[in-house]
Amino acid sequence: MPRSLTRRLLRHLFLVSLASCLLAVFSRGWDEWDEKANQEPETKLEPQKQAPTTEPARKRSHGRRLATTLSFSILFFAGLALSAGAGNTVRALLDDSSTDATATMGATGPTGAAGAKAAAQADAQAVVQATPSARALTRPAAATATAKPAATHVVAQATAPTARAVQQTPSTAKRTVKPATVRHKQAHKTPVKKQAPLQPLDAEASLPGATVWIHGPAVDPTPESARLRVQFARELASYSRQAGVDWALVLAVLRADGHNGRSPATRSQLRTLSFRLAKFGGRANGWAAALSVSSEPTFADRVVALRHYYRAVGMASLVHGLLSQKRDLEDRVLHSPRVLLYPGGRSDVASHKVDVRVLAVMLYLADTFHQVTVSCLISGHKLYARPGVISAHIYGRAADIAALGGVSIYGHQQAGGVTEQAVRSLLFLPGGMMPAQVISLLGLGGPSFPLANHYDHIHVGY
Repeated sequence: MPRSLTRRLLRHLFLVSLASCLLAVFSRGWDEWDEKANQEPETKLEPQKQAPTTEPARKRSHGRRLATTLSFSILFFAGLALSAGAGNTVRALLDDSSTDATATMGATGPTGAAGAKAAAQADAQAVVQATPSARALTRPAAATATAKPAATHVVAQATAPTARAVQQTPSTAKRTVKPATVRHKQAHKTPVKKQAPLQPLDAEASLPGATVWIHGPAVDPTPESARLRVQFARELASYSRQAGVDWALVLAVLRADGHNGRSPATRSQLRTLSFRLAKFGGRANGWAAALSVSSEPTFADRVVALRHYYRAVGMASLVHGLLSQKRDLEDRVLHSPRVLLYPGGRSDVASHKVDVRVLAVMLYLADTFHQVTVSCLISGHKLYARPGVISAHIYGRAADIAALGGVSIYGHQQAGGVTEQAVRSLLFLPGGMMPAQVISLLGLGGPSFPLANHYDHIHVGY
């Protein structure tokens, strides 16, 4: 508070205390005079009938009363003086901080608040640099923002009251500004964000349809709603055996025709379809039998692909799910003469690191082309598919196919060749078994697309 106000308050309080002390002293004499005036007439009228005098009541000690009053007054004035001194100290600190905030800019600049205002109007660009000990919270501003006629600043607010250096343009001098109680208004300009140039992507993630790999627990590609009932599986095996056709062919025709669910057909339908396929030559040529059912080549191609897939994974996987049969699929991959693996890949499969879908794809291609050569699983592949993105191979979710049926992918990626046949077969896989990427020199739509550095293998990734 101001010093004049403090002095006036002290003066008034002193006068009030003095008046209370005088009132306490003079009230004692007035009370004694009043008591004597009331007692004298009684003693004159009846001097002989007065009752025997009793011990007078102990009179209050006026000296003690005066001492108590003075003590409380002294304590009150002492507390008031202490509060006034503290207020003056705070006032002095605030004055000092205000003086520091509007201090001079340097030997060549103006001083005081007027100088700071003039310097702010003269600044064309300011770059705020926070000291290492202060954590500055700054609002983004355009690098080319210019000063308006009314002084606008880009202020960095620090959590610690430390000094920060404001680096100005070469035409202006450097100055050090301390945090003040008065905050300047920030510039209300919408920051202009420049788009960063696109970085060239990796061979596995540079074209539409590419996948950003996110590692997580694998989901069973055979959901509960798509698994076969045990009773239906038994009926399927029984009627197909009676007709002399493959159970996988009968189930493939039902699925390709749109019969989904856990029981895609009744007993009578199963029996009729099994003997019909046997009549159309399903024992020797499944494609011709399927074509005779629907008269559509695409339907027959899909039936053949589904048949190879069902035979590759087995009936137990279709009833209980692929994840429940992962150990069995791993054992079949390691011991099948149709699957050719390099030593590192065999170690990956034996250590249970390869995704169950990749295992199923290797068995599917082996059943379709009678032999598959896998050149890369996890071991031997680079860590990053592109900068900052780990490859799907590292998670066991991809395989590189180097040869099919004893025919190398290298030099056989022409139309109608083994590479095109393999890509088409992969695109016929059902539901959750559909790959996310099928990369070669051919692009057949969907998840398949060409890349020049895949001239010697087919990349199949999930």
